[in-house]
Order: sequence, then C-alpha cells, then structure tokens
Amino acid sequence: DQGQENRLPRALESPTHRCPVGAQSATQETDMLSEALLSYFHLASILAMVVFLTSEGALCRPEWFNEAVLKRLQRVDIIYMICGAMVATSGITRIILGFKGTDWYIAQPMLHIKVLLFLVVGVMSARVSMALQSWFQTWEEKGTLPAEADIRRIRKWIMIEAHIIMVIPLFAVFLSRGLFGADAG
Repeated sequence: DQGQENRLPRALESPTHRCPVGAQSATQETDMLSEALLSYFHLASILAMVVFLTSEGALCRPEWFNEAVLKRLQRVDIIYMICGAMVATSGITRIILGFKGTDWYIAQPMLHIKVLLFLVVGVMSARVSMALQSWFQTWEEKGTLPAEADIRRIRKWIMIEAHIIMVIPLFAVFLSRGLFGADAG
C-alpha cells in the first residue's frame, strides 16, 4: 500500500497529524494541552531533581564539611527525594493519561530501560540518604562528623547517580520517537 509507506510511525502520530491544519476539534486541543502539561510537569520534576542532586554533589566534599554542611545536605537530600517522587508520579501519570495510551507505553523496551535506570538511581539514593541520616544521628549523639573517607565514598555514589541520570534522556528521546520500540520497523 503506497499510503502506508509515507505514514509516520504510530509513536509519532498525534491528533495534529490526523487532521488538517486548523481543523482540530476542541477535544483534540484539550488532549494536546493535557499532554503538553503532563510533559512539562515531568520535565520540570526531572530538572528539579537534577538541581538538588547537583547540590548534594557540590556540598558533599571533605574539604569544607562541617555541621552546617551536614544539616544542609540532609535538607537538600529530602528535597531531592521529593523531586524523585514527583518524577515517578508524573511519569506514571503520563503513562496512564497520555494520548499514546498505557498499552503502547508498557510495550516499549525504551520505557523499561528508563525505569530500570531510574530505579538504580533510586536505590543508590536510598543508600546515600541512609548514610546522611546516620551521620546526622552520630553528630547529634556524639558531636562527631563523618571521616573523610566516608564523605568521599558517599560523594562517589552521588556522582555515579548523576552520571546515570545523564543517560536516561537518551532512552527518553528514543521512546518519544518510537525508535527501537515494539512497533518500530
């Protein structure tokens, strides 16, 4: 069929691809607005998460580690975890309410890779959070700060998280373009 050869991959189809310019219905415009807002919330959550992860990496240095830095690190880590929860929530919301549909998303290997990498970052982040909590508790009970080697070890974990996060957008782009997906080909 000649018409099929020139057609966009299903992953790239949207309400605007299915109707002539200027002919979108109010429902289609609402769907597009909803999709755009879901995308925005997801992206804004990701950017906020990266900002606070970067802050953790900048603060967690033995050269200037003191009581004030420890307190700030703990606050920044809590905000980072909240941002991570917002990323997960907005991502799940996009899967459920997005116009591509849950079935399409669930069938995509690129989504599975994104989620796996996000979970790896989450597990690493939990380890960092537990260390920070332990450091804070030790400081409150004994008035001692962590050893330089411990600070360097946790900073290394934070930096690994940051580097893994930088790979996730590659799979997001592949997913959004329908590359390497269930209906690619």
